[in-house]
Amino acid sequence: MKQESKNDVQRKDEFVQKSGYDTKYLSAEEFALQRAKWRQAGQKVSLCHGVFDLLHPGHIAHLEEAKSIADILVVSITSAPHVNRGPGRPYFPDELRLKSLAALSCVDYVLLAEYPTATEMISLVQPDFYVKGKEYEKSADDVTGNIDAEVEQVREFGGDVYFTDGVVFSSTKLLNNGFPVFPPGVKEFAKSFAVQHSFAQVREIVESMANLSVLVIGDIIIDEYVFCGVQGLMSKDRAFSTRYSYEECYMGGSLAIAKHLSNFSNRVSVCSIIGEDNQLHSRLLNDLARNILLDLHIDKNFKTAVKRRYIERHGIRSEYEKLFSVNYLFSEEEAKQYDRTAFNERLKKIVKDYDLIVVADYGHGLLNEESIDIIQNNAKYLALNCQTNSSNFGTNLITKYRRANVFTLDDRELRLAYADRTSTSEELLVKLMQHFQGNFGWGTMGSFGSVSVDSELKTEKFPALTLTVQDLIGAGDAFFALVALGAKVGAPVAVSSFLGNIAGAMAANIVGNSRSVGKGELLKFASTILNF
Repeated sequence: MKQESKNDVQRKDEFVQKSGYDTKYLSAEEFALQRAKWRQAGQKVSLCHGVFDLLHPGHIAHLEEAKSIADILVVSITSAPHVNRGPGRPYFPDELRLKSLAALSCVDYVLLAEYPTATEMISLVQPDFYVKGKEYEKSADDVTGNIDAEVEQVREFGGDVYFTDGVVFSSTKLLNNGFPVFPPGVKEFAKSFAVQHSFAQVREIVESMANLSVLVIGDIIIDEYVFCGVQGLMSKDRAFSTRYSYEECYMGGSLAIAKHLSNFSNRVSVCSIIGEDNQLHSRLLNDLARNILLDLHIDKNFKTAVKRRYIERHGIRSEYEKLFSVNYLFSEEEAKQYDRTAFNERLKKIVKDYDLIVVADYGHGLLNEESIDIIQNNAKYLALNCQTNSSNFGTNLITKYRRANVFTLDDRELRLAYADRTSTSEELLVKLMQHFQGNFGWGTMGSFGSVSVDSELKTEKFPALTLTVQDLIGAGDAFFALVALGAKVGAPVAVSSFLGNIAGAMAANIVGNSRSVGKGELLKFASTILNF
């Protein structure tokens, strides 16, 4: 049994103080004792689990029916960090959702589930009846894929699943229409999009990505995040004085893109070069998904890119501010002199064997002209992202490539490519599409969303899908991964853009590349947006 943490105690104290329903809130240890007493007394227990972000008549009917079949009704809610319905959800914090449920006379106990799924709560409660709405009767309709595991867990403890048959309302639809949960323009976009593309079609397209074989070629970047707090200016210098808190290390660059891709495709490989670093090699093996094949050339003369960022979080807000960074990179001369013979020979052997080649060119010394030519001459389908950053500003332009079936870049990179400040983004995207003679291209516009161009030179804008941002590092990579997959499986440009913008919105609310965008949560977010 998990011990009650300081965080659990603090949450309970806050809940009790704010709600007054202290008799209905139990810790895990307290609940285990109560459960033993109920079992000894022969009392039956029902468990309802969910987000319960906005209570409505459908919820109340569901809970009352759950209570009618048992002596005790326990309701557990998913804690905010584990609510996978997109940024900005849940709308109401844990304490208010707990309080609302505890106020209902049919509810005997409320629990806070600090886990991503309900299985841990089922294990704790060991309900006689696990009560779900009738919309969960068909497990194939559950985009998270969790319901089968939950049913199995319930039956393992001798319980069963009970499906209520009341009228179904949607908290998501109510929130979407009545609360400011999305940026301006999303409601109109979602309604228009849904006329042409159903959620079932979106899901089918996402599922079809599993059969692709994907090779990611690009710079490996180690992202080190040093979390600290600014104390003020140094007494004798004009520089920040900070207090160190802790630090974390994430796999970035091409590895971050591969992690996103591996949640959708069953065969993802990474081809790159890294330096000789035993700690790095261990991290690569431990951190990457099992379905990512690492095809790496290890060379003591190669310098793996390391970017150390010093960041601060502003109080209780979720946003992080980067104070400064220190980069450990190849110099231009070192990159020019480096011998890539073995790496390029490997590219010649493997590039032609994959359905989709994803090139992530960060300009840190991995790819030279010969590498680029090999890729362009042998790739069946090429997706390209060529990035501008502080170390290569103005020198790592996407136009150094002559071919790409799919490309993405941000507005600054697009304008640098043509040294053009005055043309519209659409005009420049059309120009770049004519250069590549490709299938699809996208420009990412930050809070303004994205703009696409197709082979017929038609452009279309798509709104950003979140009001909240924690960290923009990696958002463009997530967008790139999803539009590349969408384009390769033949998705309409609007669907690929929709999926890309969802992935970007989700990644913008993940610190660095600490985790990747999962298929289940992406589909859940998609269903949320289309539920107006």
